[in-house]
Amino acid sequence: MIELYTAATPNGWKISIMLEEIAMPYKVFPINLSKDEQKTDEFLALNPNGKIPVIKDRQNNQVVFESGAILQYLAEKSKQLMPKQTKYEILQWLMFQVGGIGPMMGQANVFVRYFPEKIPAVIERYQNEVKRLFAVMDKHLSTRNYLAGDYSIADIANWSWVHIAYWPKIDLQAFPHLNTWVERIAQRPAVIKGINIPKKLNEEAVRKTGQKII
Repeated sequence: MIELYTAATPNGWKISIMLEEIAMPYKVFPINLSKDEQKTDEFLALNPNGKIPVIKDRQNNQVVFESGAILQYLAEKSKQLMPKQTKYEILQWLMFQVGGIGPMMGQANVFVRYFPEKIPAVIERYQNEVKRLFAVMDKHLSTRNYLAGDYSIADIANWSWVHIAYWPKIDLQAFPHLNTWVERIAQRPAVIKGINIPKKLNEEAVRKTGQKII
């Protein structure tokens, strides 16, 4: 049994989608970010960085934090969604998300949606960098259906962020191959279920709770 400590954010969705895809039993422990539950002593004992998601594998008491590391752990444990023959192609696109898409979209989200002062030059800087990364993906996906051969953890990681491109006010229609990829993955039953765990995050939920998409 996997214990999943998570919230309804792109990094959280990665893991709930993955667990649904591999059909691995898990129990959800929702973390309320707006109440700083990720900063409690109990949570910091699992992840000293105070971020979601975190898993605890009850089979061997292994705790793993950082969403990219969790995806790799679950892929190796289940022997799914990271075949040996394309492992490093998958991992390079996973790192593309962890080191690029996530941080740049995260900053764009902050300055477009949450920062008390609107600073056009800063907003433009982060939006343009996200667009540059999207263009890289769009070109790559012009000749294939998924990032690294078959559907993999690389697709899960990147999709969890890219599908909310509207949040930092970026039009996915400008990237037709990327947009088609987003729509293709959005139809997967495990994805449909995974993005509703622990609960679906939408603009109304953000408005009511103040919880940020991070």
